[in-house]
Amino acid sequence: MAVRPDKFTRPVLPPLGREPQDVRERMEALEKLLERMVVIPGINRPVGLDVLLDFIPGVGPTIAAGLGAYLAWEAKNLGMSKWQLTRMGGNIGVDWLLGLIPFVGAVPDFFFRSNTRNLRMIKRHLDKHHPSTRIVDVDARRES
Repeated sequence: MAVRPDKFTRPVLPPLGREPQDVRERMEALEKLLERMVVIPGINRPVGLDVLLDFIPGVGPTIAAGLGAYLAWEAKNLGMSKWQLTRMGGNIGVDWLLGLIPFVGAVPDFFFRSNTRNLRMIKRHLDKHHPSTRIVDVDARRES
């Protein structure tokens, strides 16, 4: 998410356009909200809305799956293949089924991050078919 250079550093909403760069920024912001919203102190693991919604039996995982389905819908609009969309749907479905287990469903969701997997597929597609949207992802680089 972009940050304004003023003294309060308020987050700026992602763009709403249809350009591939706008879609990329929007999907990265949604994935961050769903999978990496806050870091749990002590274990330094990021947790997002997806895990938190799992504590609301039945309704929470369904809302999280709906937000994940929005990622897949944007991927469809980008022209991703049916195979990729099927894989994305499978990731969302597994996440939803695991989340339906009351309270315990948050534990596998803590490790199986379907939205991160789906965003990775979208980024690969954008890098291949829209190279102008490619950015250097410093966080993804592994330190040796």
